[in-house]
Amino acid sequence: MNITEIFEPIRDELDLVRTTMVKVTEVDNPKLSVPLAHVLKSEGKLTRPAITLLCGKLFNYNVEQLVPMAAGIEFLHLASLLHDDTIDKADTRRGQPTVSSIWGNSTAILIGDYLFAKSAWLVSTIGKTEMMTIFAETLMALSTGVLEESDDTYNANQTRDQYYSRIENKTASLIRLASQSGAALGGAKTDRVKGLTEYGYNLGMAFQIIDDILDFTGSQEEVGKPVGSDLLSGNVTLPALLLIEKQNNGTALAEALKNKSEPDLKQIIETIRKSPLIDQSYVVANEFCFKAKQTIMDMPNSDTKKSLLALTDYVIARKK
Repeated sequence: MNITEIFEPIRDELDLVRTTMVKVTEVDNPKLSVPLAHVLKSEGKLTRPAITLLCGKLFNYNVEQLVPMAAGIEFLHLASLLHDDTIDKADTRRGQPTVSSIWGNSTAILIGDYLFAKSAWLVSTIGKTEMMTIFAETLMALSTGVLEESDDTYNANQTRDQYYSRIENKTASLIRLASQSGAALGGAKTDRVKGLTEYGYNLGMAFQIIDDILDFTGSQEEVGKPVGSDLLSGNVTLPALLLIEKQNNGTALAEALKNKSEPDLKQIIETIRKSPLIDQSYVVANEFCFKAKQTIMDMPNSDTKKSLLALTDYVIARKK
């Protein structure tokens, strides 16, 4: 199934999410409206809102609450990307110029703050303290993940547990929020909410691992950034960690990271691209996706369940 087919059960509601996002960012001040329009123009597939809607549709489909929650989650995601791009000094995102590259860092940070506030406002309109709590916990996790990434930059001595903690906070936490909130707002029983929370966590971990693999194997046209840009900027992801774990073979990488040697890092990127480390990384991602599938296998068959299962396969197979 392609992504359009996967999202078919919630297509109309996903359109409502888009409409909501546009509506709540309509402002008269051009200093806000123009950068906001640029951000929305480069929106992705709306995967996180779709997960919220799909998890809600498994139970009592409360669209009036699910749509603002889904829109709030996407705004939270976009805000975090704005801040990430500013910190990373990125010129492009999804093939488009970043807000910071057009309007400067100060504007990018403030637009990010504005979207954080809008996301919190949308979640507050639902009127459920539980949603505000898990939303705030996710925002704290996102911030923690960025700090962890900063601390681990050019660090060849980090462990796989450190990497897992970082990607859980930076990526999986938001996808977990999407699945957890969808199930809870759908009126699912506690055990089902817990199961779908695990679904989001495992899917999110796999999602980031695949992103990290594609940084080595994808093309700039596919992933929207130069090949190997993570390692070149000192971000040690799973394929590189697996190389380091092979002690002797990892020595050259450790030295290149220590010296921040771009030529040496580029050579190591090519080595990783052509090595079994890529397949080994896919094995880890598949393990997380298998765990995600197991959380919903015993649920009644439906198009919605089929979509959630297919999404795990899509995450593994995607090229961008």
